[in-house]
Amino acid sequence: MSDYLVEMKKISKEFSGVWVLQDVDLSLKKGEAHVLLGENGAGKSTLIKILSGAYSKTSGEIYINGELAVINNPSDAFEYKIGVIYQEFNLNTYMPIYENMFLGKEYSNPLGLIDRRRCIAEAQKALARVGLEISAKRLVKTLSVAQMQLVEIAKALMSNVQILVFDEPTATLTENEIKKLFQIIQELKANGVGIIYISHRMKELKEIGDRCTVLRDGKYIDTVNLNEVEDCDLIHMMVGRNVEFEKRTSHYANNDEVLRVEEMQYAGLLKDISFTLRRGEILGVAGLVGSGRTEMAKCIIGEYKANSGDIYIKGKKTKIKDPCDAIKNGIVYLSEDRKNEGLTLKHDVKTNATLPGLDKCIHRGLISLNKEKDCANQLVNQFNIKTSSLNMLIKYLSGGNQQKVVIAKWVYKGADIYIFDEPTRGIDVGARQEIYNIIDSLVKEGASIIMISSDLVEVIKMSDRVLVMNQGTISGCLENDINLCQETILNYAIGR
Repeated sequence: MSDYLVEMKKISKEFSGVWVLQDVDLSLKKGEAHVLLGENGAGKSTLIKILSGAYSKTSGEIYINGELAVINNPSDAFEYKIGVIYQEFNLNTYMPIYENMFLGKEYSNPLGLIDRRRCIAEAQKALARVGLEISAKRLVKTLSVAQMQLVEIAKALMSNVQILVFDEPTATLTENEIKKLFQIIQELKANGVGIIYISHRMKELKEIGDRCTVLRDGKYIDTVNLNEVEDCDLIHMMVGRNVEFEKRTSHYANNDEVLRVEEMQYAGLLKDISFTLRRGEILGVAGLVGSGRTEMAKCIIGEYKANSGDIYIKGKKTKIKDPCDAIKNGIVYLSEDRKNEGLTLKHDVKTNATLPGLDKCIHRGLISLNKEKDCANQLVNQFNIKTSSLNMLIKYLSGGNQQKVVIAKWVYKGADIYIFDEPTRGIDVGARQEIYNIIDSLVKEGASIIMISSDLVEVIKMSDRVLVMNQGTISGCLENDINLCQETILNYAIGR
């Protein structure tokens, strides 16, 4: 019996003449957490999708427990006890949690009918294992993004996998939820399960990982022991350059008020939300998952209907009925859920990038295809979007490049106020810095930004001021001076 659960040797993958993986190696030992690291577009997701059977490899070999494996589809991977928890969820939002967890493998009673009672009971146990104390009969669409993530984890654990892949599992989790997840991973490792762990949060890697394989531009760079390498060396291997983490030094905020929210309340979730936003300001919004940050943003743009409260734009009281009204008034919202709310996945890069600003491509009353193509090309170059073609479907881009398309399309449309909701969730350090540069250039040109983020380092790095939310209220409005630290923000976030 081999010491390795998985050996992927010389794996290559081609899409329409473009090589996204070239001769990549990856090995996973029993009871090991193996970190897979690389920028967005480096090929990590493609490699995992080959292991899970979602993609077929162009060349190379896969060995499971020392024996050559044939994985042509997800069913083959399931037979090899391979489970994958993708960054973008694989859940039917209109079905209950337990039906999602048992889809295709339901328990049946002696009459051959689905034994719903047993399915619900087993699903409830799996949810409790990941610390999610909610009814398994709840519809998935009623869950928060963090709760959906935990459902995905519980669903994978129910399958008794021996090889489990986590793709950015902590991107939407609170500190307590992350601790619970790491506890589960340690238990799995102790039972001989091999973990492949994809994350861009550098502080997590050494806490949970044993070895690390680095990819860059679809190529294998190196495999190292995490206890023998510095973070700066990993980053350099990953991006091929040094990345700075210093606090933003350029500030463009003045005293001109562009947005004022007064005593906003919503559905028992938001209470007396009041704040102002100045021209050229980056206003960070921090708080734990469930504190009401996204609900506040969606009330501002009219997606959610506030029960009471007023909105003033440039000093004028304004009624925003829906997101179209918000756009007309110069406010755009970039959702944390880019898959369902930020992009049209069935369309290509060109269509997604130019959609909000198509009015700029009109010639004699018709859309000029040449002008649309020129505009899309300009945006791809301006925002360094890695794609083989403007005609590539947006769903095939990496998460980081999808996010850049979301930002590009709204910058192309133009706005006075941008609300970024988790702008760098699931994005590597290189692409993250590019997005920071875009945000900085927007405020330099006179725009104002509300930036919602769970990453406190990011909040302190980028913000002029920080609003902290706790249980639907604003618990603090902090100047981002030399004394501001993560501990201070957390104290306000938990209501100390």
